[in-house]
Amino acid sequence: MAAQPQRAEVRTAAIPLRPQDELECRRCNVHCDKVVYPSACLEGACPFVYAFEEFGHTYIGCMQKVYEVEIDLEMLRAAEAQKAGFGAILARRRPLPMCKAEIESTYEGRSEDLGCPNPEFSELPLGEPTFKVIALLPGS
Repeated sequence: MAAQPQRAEVRTAAIPLRPQDELECRRCNVHCDKVVYPSACLEGACPFVYAFEEFGHTYIGCMQKVYEVEIDLEMLRAAEAQKAGFGAILARRRPLPMCKAEIESTYEGRSEDLGCPNPEFSELPLGEPTFKVIALLPGS
């Protein structure tokens, strides 16, 4: 019997239904993540910030678990007093419209020749819709 030719198996990444809901993108060499700024939660008096005291320190966190860590409030304020500030934390859930959120690239200068293969990933939640639907009803 003659040997059967073997087929090369090609793996493709599944395209998600809503890429803007993803928290990380690894579709190219740039590697992007959605991040949030907990200090902005305090500045904006976010209703989902909680605080508790333990071991003589006050810690804050997010009730919606947009970020999962609990942060020492004194250390956050000390970092915010510095030029660089406290910085961003990796989002673990889709940021809410009131969150100060950004897309952070792991590697700069590795952009694809044709641009981002997943441009919808960069869509961040906004406080209001970015489009209007206008319906013209017959007879009106």
